[in-house]
Amino acid sequence: MSFIVRDAVSADIPAITEIYADAVANGTASYELVSPGEDEMLRRYLAVITDGYPYVAVDGAGGRLLGYAYASAFRTRPAYRWMVEDSIYLAPSARGMGLGKMLLQDLLLRCTALGFRQMVAVIGGASPASVALHTACGFAMTGTLKGSGFKHGIWLDTALMQRALGEGTESDPD
Repeated sequence: MSFIVRDAVSADIPAITEIYADAVANGTASYELVSPGEDEMLRRYLAVITDGYPYVAVDGAGGRLLGYAYASAFRTRPAYRWMVEDSIYLAPSARGMGLGKMLLQDLLLRCTALGFRQMVAVIGGASPASVALHTACGFAMTGTLKGSGFKHGIWLDTALMQRALGEGTESDPD
């Protein structure tokens, strides 16, 4: 089966909302407890792309959206402007197929081309699959926030991982 990574568009919001709703209800990647509706997901999508960050989707057979990913500001203070945070979500049926890696590799290329110098992953529940994905893409573990979230009746740790982009800290940014 072939897959296509492409820019996400506003017409993808219903599928994006469905994928995210599953992550909220059944996973720990997001610490939200109630899934936002399509209007809120559209607002979030527009905020990401309006600020010039990449937002991508992966399609499978028949153009069915199987996952999405985006980069956004890690923090809003000016000194953080060279660092982005990635977010990746896959439909349950699309997990374990290498699509998360495809999306992350695409984000890494796009963020490097945009001049960002660092990418950080804030991994809810310290998900072993997400940690393995980020490790495979060159991220290093930088820390763990113990008991940082309470969801599904348990305390969850948050893993922090980081990867340099482009010249990283080897030179001053533009």
